[in-house]
Amino acid sequence: MCAMTSRALPTPPPEDTVVVPADEDPVAAAGSEIIGGAPGRRALLGVGWWTAARVLAILTIVVFALGMVQKIPCYDSGWFYGATAQYDHACYSDIPHLFTLRGFSIGNFPYLDRLPDSTDPNMQYLEYPVLTGLFMWFATQLTPTGGTDMQREQIFWLVNSGMLMVCAVIAVIAVMRTHRRRPWDALLFAVAPVLALDSTINWDLLAVALTAVAMACWSRRRLVLAGVFIGLATAAKLYPVFLLGPLLVLCLRAGRMREFGRTLAAALVAWLIVDLPFMLLNFKGWATFYTFSELRGIDYGSFWLILSQNGWINPSTSQVNIMVALMLALCCLGIAWLAFAAQRRPRFAQLAFLVIAAFVLTNKVYSPQYVLWLTPLAVLARPRWRDFLVWQACEVLYFLGIWYNFAYTSSPQQKGLPTDWYHGAIMIHILGTLYLCVLIIRDVLLPEYDVVRWDGSDDPSGGVLDGTEDVFVVGPTRFEDEQHGSVEIEEEPVVPPA
Repeated sequence: MCAMTSRALPTPPPEDTVVVPADEDPVAAAGSEIIGGAPGRRALLGVGWWTAARVLAILTIVVFALGMVQKIPCYDSGWFYGATAQYDHACYSDIPHLFTLRGFSIGNFPYLDRLPDSTDPNMQYLEYPVLTGLFMWFATQLTPTGGTDMQREQIFWLVNSGMLMVCAVIAVIAVMRTHRRRPWDALLFAVAPVLALDSTINWDLLAVALTAVAMACWSRRRLVLAGVFIGLATAAKLYPVFLLGPLLVLCLRAGRMREFGRTLAAALVAWLIVDLPFMLLNFKGWATFYTFSELRGIDYGSFWLILSQNGWINPSTSQVNIMVALMLALCCLGIAWLAFAAQRRPRFAQLAFLVIAAFVLTNKVYSPQYVLWLTPLAVLARPRWRDFLVWQACEVLYFLGIWYNFAYTSSPQQKGLPTDWYHGAIMIHILGTLYLCVLIIRDVLLPEYDVVRWDGSDDPSGGVLDGTEDVFVVGPTRFEDEQHGSVEIEEEPVVPPA
C-alpha cells in the first residue's frame, strides 16, 4: 500500500498535444518494442500520409480480414455439411443461414412479406429492428440471383462482410475523433480480438458504428447530429437508446437540460423516420422484434441459464422479464446515484459503458457478438491495455466456450465442452465485464486513477459538458473540497505522464 500524499491535477498541456499510449501505458510501451520502441521527442506523429486515421483504418481492415479467414472452414463446407462442423471450427455465422430462412433468397421484403415455412404464430416476420432489416435487404440486392443456394449464401456472407467492414472502419474513426488528444486509444478497438472473431456472426456492427458516430458528434457539440445517430442506432439495435440515460443525468447535474432536449428530440425524429412507415404499413411485422424479445425465454450466455439448468430456479418467461427489468432498473438507479454523488462529474463514456454493461449482464441472453457493443465504450471509458486485454481474453474464452458447447450438445459422440464447463465460460465472461466495471467505478470515485484525466482534461467525450460547472449534485464537489485544502489520495503505482 502506497503512502497517502497530496497531489493537484496535472496542468493541461497545449491544445495540440497528442497523448501517445507508449508514453504512459506500461503494456503499450512494452509492446512498442516490437516495432523499435516508443516514439521519441522528435517523432512526427500523424504527419504525412500515415495519419492516425489511415493507420487505424488499415489495421481495422487487416484484423477484420483475419476474422474472415478464420471463417474459411465454415465458408467451404461447415455452414452446409455436417451437424457440428461450424461449431468444431468455432466459425458459426447467422448471416448465410438467415439468407434462406428469412426469405431473402426468394426476394422477401422485410416486415411486409411473411417468412417462408414459418409455423410459429409469433414469428411470421423478420425479428430484427428495421434498420438492420433494411441493411440485410440491401445486401440481398447486391447478391447475384444465379447459382446454387450454397453459392448464393456464400456470396451473401461476403457482401455483408464487406459492408460490415465499412462499419468497423467508421466505428474506429469515430472513436479516434471522440477524444481529440488521445486518437491512438482507438488502436485498442482496431486490434481487438473480438473484432476478428465476432464481427461477421451477425449484423451488430451497424449499430456499433452508428453509436460511435453519435458519441463523436456529441463530443464535438453537434447536438442534433448526435441525436440523429442515436436514433438511427436504436433503429438498428435496441441498446443505443440507453445512452440517453447517462446524458440525462449528466446534463441534469451540469444544468444543460436544453441541450439534452435537442438531442432527445433529434433521436426521436430520426427513429420515427425509419420505423414509422413500417408501423403504418404492417404494424405486426414491425413489432415482431419487440414481441420476439418479450417472448424469448432464458437463453445462452446469461447467468439466468446457469441458474435454470442447475435447477435453482424455474421461472416463466414473464417472470424472467419482470426480474430482468427490475435488476436493470436497480443498476441504472445505482449508476445515476454514482453520477450525482461523485465529487467530480463522471465522464460520459464511463457512464455509457456502465449502463450498457448492466443491460448486457442482466439480460436473459448474451450472444457472443454482443461484446462489440461494449468495445468502443471500453476504449473511451478505460483506455488501459492491460485491463482491456484481460477483458478481451475473457470474451475470447466465452466465444470458444459457446461453440464447443454447441458441438457437445449437437453431436451424438458429445465431443466438445460439457454444460458445466460452459457455465464456467459464462462466469468468465461475467467476471471479465465486472472487472472493467469495478475499475471504471473506481475511476469515477477517484479521478486520479482516470488516465483520460491525467493530462488535465475534464471530459473529452462530454461535448457541452466538458469543463462545465455543476448546478445539481449530491454531497460536496471536488472543487469545494479543494477550496478547503488539498485532496488526500492514494498514489497509483503507475507514474502519470509528465
